[in-house]
Amino acid sequence: MGKSIYMLDTNTCSFLIRKRPEYLLDKLQNAVMSGHQMVISSITYAELTFGAINKKASPKMSGIVSKFVDRLDEVLAWDKKAVEASTVIKKKLESVGAPIRYNDTLIAGHCVSVGAILVTDNMREFKRIDSLKYENWIER
Repeated sequence: MGKSIYMLDTNTCSFLIRKRPEYLLDKLQNAVMSGHQMVISSITYAELTFGAINKKASPKMSGIVSKFVDRLDEVLAWDKKAVEASTVIKKKLESVGAPIRYNDTLIAGHCVSVGAILVTDNMREFKRIDSLKYENWIER
């Protein structure tokens, strides 16, 4: 099996940062040890850093987010291909009356544009996107 690029969405990053559920850390480690790349979109990075400065957040959260992001292979920059893929997704979902949240549209488009597999627990939103490859690593 070839090496994949896994793009972690914001809720997956939040689970990993909180180290809950614990088996998720093992799943991530196994994927890394198998040579798969772990990345996030710059949109996810923005959501994480904005959350870290929220007045309800722990004062330590900015440092925790920084350390988490430093361990990833890359924070992928938002680019023209990501914009174009997001626009196609937005147009298609709106045409069938099933839009998703704005940032989720951007993350999905970014993921599609780089040929990554999105790791998410937000199946309700992302399953609407035919062009998106995704996995849910959270057991429910």
